[in-house]
Amino acid sequence: MLCTNIQSWRYPFKVMEATAASLLLPSAREVLIPVLLLLAAGSLSGRASADGVRYDYRAYTECKPHPEPALYDGGVLRWASKVTDFRTEDEGNYSPAFVLYNMSAAIAYSFSCWVKIEGPGSAYVKAKILTLENAASQCIGNALVRNDCWSFLKGGFALNSSSQTSVLYFQTASPNASTISIRSASLQPFSPDEWNQHREDRIQLIRRRFVNVHVSNSNGSRVIGAKVAVHQITRDFPFGSAISKNIIGNKPYQEWFTKRFNAAVFENELKWYATEPSPGKEDYTLADQLLQFVQSRDVMARGHNIFWEDPRYTPAWVKNLTGPQLRTAVAGRIESLLSRYKGDFVHWDVSNEMLHFGFYEDRLGGNATAEFFATAKRADPLATLFLNDFNVVEACDDLSSSADAYVAQLRRLADGGVTFEGIGLEGHFGKPNIPYVRAVLDKLGTLRLPVWLTEVDIGSSLGQRAQAEYLEEVLREGFAHPAVDGIVLWTAMGTNASCYQMCLTDANFTNLPAGDVVDRLLEEWQTREVVGDTNDRGSFNFSAFLGEYKLVVTYQNLTSEGTFSLARSDDTKHINVRLAGPVVV
Repeated sequence: MLCTNIQSWRYPFKVMEATAASLLLPSAREVLIPVLLLLAAGSLSGRASADGVRYDYRAYTECKPHPEPALYDGGVLRWASKVTDFRTEDEGNYSPAFVLYNMSAAIAYSFSCWVKIEGPGSAYVKAKILTLENAASQCIGNALVRNDCWSFLKGGFALNSSSQTSVLYFQTASPNASTISIRSASLQPFSPDEWNQHREDRIQLIRRRFVNVHVSNSNGSRVIGAKVAVHQITRDFPFGSAISKNIIGNKPYQEWFTKRFNAAVFENELKWYATEPSPGKEDYTLADQLLQFVQSRDVMARGHNIFWEDPRYTPAWVKNLTGPQLRTAVAGRIESLLSRYKGDFVHWDVSNEMLHFGFYEDRLGGNATAEFFATAKRADPLATLFLNDFNVVEACDDLSSSADAYVAQLRRLADGGVTFEGIGLEGHFGKPNIPYVRAVLDKLGTLRLPVWLTEVDIGSSLGQRAQAEYLEEVLREGFAHPAVDGIVLWTAMGTNASCYQMCLTDANFTNLPAGDVVDRLLEEWQTREVVGDTNDRGSFNFSAFLGEYKLVVTYQNLTSEGTFSLARSDDTKHINVRLAGPVVV
């Protein structure tokens, strides 16, 4: 439909990013917009629907000699005009680009392509969408790209407002990368109903399981019309929140917390500056009390954190140490912390935010983190050891913490002898870009490691209603994604009912809008009770969320009771019940 190719186009994008649309130079708007509109022999209207196409979770982290075929056979890019030499003044890029028409704000767009550069050995490349009506650009994906092979870039976006004319283009973070080559580009639109249905389908596949209860009598004959009652005892998926010292001795807070959550993380009480504010003067009183509370309520706990790479949160006395003194201090920190709590925490964030900061490696050398992991593993072999960082799923523009930067860090540590164990994604969101979130999870999921959203919240500047709306989108996306093994909110209540960015309740533990979202989703994501009768084959079939269950089968004056668990599996769970005998699971 769009058949005209522009060979070269220079756009004064630096001016447009720096000024509001109303302040654009008249020549820019009066000349460029009409020229672009003349390119169209048609438009993309009528093609915004994905026509039932299922979301493709495929992604790649390895650089390949040849690109793979385009996802969705290219999607709507099959009809887009291609600009082979798109230039932007802000970074002097020479970039291929696609001209798109009639883009809808109601649509989620999934983007992917294979990228290669000429010039330096490697450079980060961003994919961006520019809407000409308001001169706004948005980063929609990024990749660490090489000059000797093809790298996979996957991202996505939803526009803030519909756009008559948009340009999808690429930028490098290196001015020496003179040429960007693109292959197998794809842009696939999904309506809100389609996007939500994909999530529901995944939830059925990975968070629920089909069960067949077959009832027979003492002779082994099927029993028709037996009453089957199934009640969920515990949930399998870890869903939790941060807590702080303010929950200690606070009965209303404790009751509110344990009614909802099966996982916890301590906000500050395990951090080095809290447990050893002065050299040799350790104080684990608050951490011990918090641990006693969560263990008394059968709540699992993440250990956060052993080291925080940000110098601002490194104990002042540690910042004054160098060489052997610093090595002795960090070894003592690991030994003291993990020997005290060996077996108590299911995870440890060994190095927190090392994609952004490098306090310890800057002073102890590039193998320091590998040594931390090795020492921690010896101290607590049962704990899963994590890296943890921010802006991996929250921000496309922060190349320090892109999915590829995370993968590169993990591979560097693996070369130093560290075994990959866990990926922590903090999740401190402003307005989340949900298609981008899914794309990042797709990419990290290729590593086959536990991925946790560890500190989820939404910025307070958006207001409580918007916080709740965006929180629900993030939680649904995380719960539905096959790579995500747990979610923890960063909603510890401090003094005067304050929270880091987002509270779930007021001071009286009455839900705020975000708290209502949490309660609604927790109710939706559990199977409180299933009841029914066996059919003419002596079977009762149902689907239930993963977890532990109590089963009661009655027929006339006979009853059998037992428990069973539903773990993640593609197979149906078969339970044979012999009345007047034990339940066989």
